[in-house]
Amino acid sequence: MTVSFEEYAALARQLSAQHRAGEQHAAAESARRRDLHAAVDYLQQRLTAQGQRLDQLGRAIGIDQPPPAPTAPPTAPRSGDGEVAGAAGAPGRAGVGAYPQLPAGEARLALPTAVSPAGGGVPVQRAATADPAVELELARRMADEADRHGQQAELLAQRPALLPTWSPLARAVAVYAGCGAAAGVLVLILVLASGVGLVDGFTLGAWICAGLPAVAFFGGYLVLGRWGRPAMVAGTPPRYLPLGFLICFLVVPMAYCAYLLMVRGLR
Repeated sequence: MTVSFEEYAALARQLSAQHRAGEQHAAAESARRRDLHAAVDYLQQRLTAQGQRLDQLGRAIGIDQPPPAPTAPPTAPRSGDGEVAGAAGAPGRAGVGAYPQLPAGEARLALPTAVSPAGGGVPVQRAATADPAVELELARRMADEADRHGQQAELLAQRPALLPTWSPLARAVAVYAGCGAAAGVLVLILVLASGVGLVDGFTLGAWICAGLPAVAFFGGYLVLGRWGRPAMVAGTPPRYLPLGFLICFLVVPMAYCAYLLMVRGLR
């Protein structure tokens, strides 16, 4: 059989086109794999940074990270002659108990398997092939979602537990005023005790002018330090000591004066 020059040239062109197509396919596959590897490295860096940030958040809110428990490879006990004993050593052996033997008919009914085309009774495990690009896109979306939740957690960690939406100044005023009001209630109790003779006038005046305002001031100071401090803010937030001192040493005497005015009005 003779091949003409035209047929030989057409065959050569076909082989050349197939070769170029193969080279282009190989180049495209190589570029796709490089892109996949770059995406994997980028996601790995993001996950590492997220893990470090979560550790910082955990330490900021007082959660200790437990050390990972050491894991040992599973070992099967051996009998005296060196053979593996027990259920791990002889699965399916009579008397072991892990895999009891069944009759042939019952075994075929209880354990249906898919047999390979080559025969031999070897089960075929069907594994679904996943697209790496799709899996990376899903991982990227989950990383974005983790970043969003992490930012929300940081915003929450930057707010104190006490009156989180208030400004530091308004929070301090509210705390000192509340402590002063509580001290004012104690003033009323002392006044009533003084009326029945349990507290003398000097003791009542000392508690009204100095004792209870000081207690209210230090109470507000401690409350702001305990519940008015955000978890993620370094250092101590301002507690406005002069303002608190002024509020507490004004509220308590004003409560006493209000009580006197109320008593006179009732009389």
